[in-house]
Amino acid sequence: MKNSNFCKFPKIKVEGHHCAVGWEEISKTLGNRLNSINKPKKVVALETYHGVFEEEIISGLQLADVSVVRTQACFKTEEEISCMVQEFVTDDPVFGFVSPLELDAFIDQNKLSRLTDDILAADVAVVLVVGPGASLVYPGYDLLVYADMPRWEIQLRFRKNQIANLGAANHHDIFSYQYKRAFYVDWKVLDRHKKTLMDRWDEVLDTTIPGSPRMISGAAMKVALEATINRPFRVIPFFDPGPWGGQWLKEVCDLDRSAVNYAWGFDCVPEENSLMFDFNGNTVEIPSVNLVYAHPRSLLGNKVFDAFGAEFPIRFDFLDTMEGGNLSLQVHPLHEYMKENFGMPYTQNESYYFLDAGDEAFVYLGLKEGTDTSKMWEELEVANEFGEPFDAEKYVEKWPVRKHDHALIPAGTIHCSGADSVVLEISATPFNFTFKLWDWGRTGLDGHPRPISLEHGKNNVVEERKTHWTSHHLLNQVEIVGFGDGWREERTGLDEHSFIETRRHWFTQPVTHHTNGIVNVLNLIEGREAIVESPDNAFEPFVIHYAETFIVPAAVGTYIVRPFGESEGKQIGTIKASVRTENLGDFMG
Repeated sequence: MKNSNFCKFPKIKVEGHHCAVGWEEISKTLGNRLNSINKPKKVVALETYHGVFEEEIISGLQLADVSVVRTQACFKTEEEISCMVQEFVTDDPVFGFVSPLELDAFIDQNKLSRLTDDILAADVAVVLVVGPGASLVYPGYDLLVYADMPRWEIQLRFRKNQIANLGAANHHDIFSYQYKRAFYVDWKVLDRHKKTLMDRWDEVLDTTIPGSPRMISGAAMKVALEATINRPFRVIPFFDPGPWGGQWLKEVCDLDRSAVNYAWGFDCVPEENSLMFDFNGNTVEIPSVNLVYAHPRSLLGNKVFDAFGAEFPIRFDFLDTMEGGNLSLQVHPLHEYMKENFGMPYTQNESYYFLDAGDEAFVYLGLKEGTDTSKMWEELEVANEFGEPFDAEKYVEKWPVRKHDHALIPAGTIHCSGADSVVLEISATPFNFTFKLWDWGRTGLDGHPRPISLEHGKNNVVEERKTHWTSHHLLNQVEIVGFGDGWREERTGLDEHSFIETRRHWFTQPVTHHTNGIVNVLNLIEGREAIVESPDNAFEPFVIHYAETFIVPAAVGTYIVRPFGESEGKQIGTIKASVRTENLGDFMG
């Protein structure tokens, strides 16, 4: 295998704006802004997203004659908040229900009144209100600073017991509970609040790397987001080990060779990935979901936005089992079940595109003909409760797979990717709705069994999807839809139950693509590198490398992909996903 050319930190250059680096320069920048305000006392609302280290900010800022007020002081008690969020967190070990709460529901109005009095009475030059809801605590602020945090970094901080949930002090709770509560409550609440503030940011603070703060003006952030929406771009990928993880991602993506494995690679999950902007050599990292919130129509397209709102509906990620093990035997919830039980408007239809495969690679997909599912559930219950082995091949069809095969997995289909393959998972984006039925008797990396969701599974496995049906509907449903000099376009899926369309292109010559007003997501599935260009020079040429995923906003319109560098004169391939806009209402709640 050649040396990796996979770019782990793709950057978007922004001209004409300055980035303040380090607490000294950040403090000077804020001080200058405050000095320009002709008032004896100024109030800075420093809003923080979940997971921000507030103490680092407070100790790092060097402002003269300042009084610090923490928004936590006006929150309801931890017990009150825990009671309020319990109906959304639920007692299920994995799943909850999407909370409709707003941030002001966490605030005790009596405490807020007293805190407001303290701010008004403070005999200082600057009052710094710090924490989630700072702008709610004192709406008459003079300067609004927003300290953001990507969800992936939040998860890492959870694992290190460095942070707690919103309004809680549960730093040492297990990660699965903290993540679940954040997913169903904290992030939903804070994202709703963030959306109301984005047009009002005076400064944006990046403290993703502890001890290395960066700050840009709100105006610079607007320019950066506007520049991104008019060109192809990549988000910053992240990678995670797992009990079944493999060794392929280490080599292809140039990851830590000493790590035990890498099971997942998330290369296009805008709600959890980041964007990185380059301001004359200084980088600023923000959650990539901010782009979705700021420019949903330009990014997604009008029809997609009308159906999904400001949500990015397509997800690309890697599942690496090369020299690893099988994934769990699993199923995803049916559409109505998802709405009724979890409050999500659409479900996780997906597909496995085999980016690489060993000689013995396989996928479990669909039930076998003649399967007695009542017997299957009985044996699964015994296996999970008593640690008995479960013979998956007795009930679930096992199919050999090769590189570039495409298996379609509509919700309700029992499935499992086997060892010695690398899957590019192309799916809808409701995140973690996987009902594990059997995990091969193993534990997670933490030594504890991973949660099994057998009752959910019973309610969602579609029994009619057996061997004959699966072979005719879910495996390699390839249809040539176009060809020309040096190129061929194939439709590879997904299935009729999914709103995602995928097209594969094989080419030695330039291929012209059209977004047709709908966001496109592509991955270079074959070839060392390619270049993405605008036919009218609307954006700078954009080089992509093997296995990299990139997003083309709906607003881009026409773009060209051609072999580049070492791949010139050779056949290379891309797979492209987009949203089918016809009958979208059938997929939405």
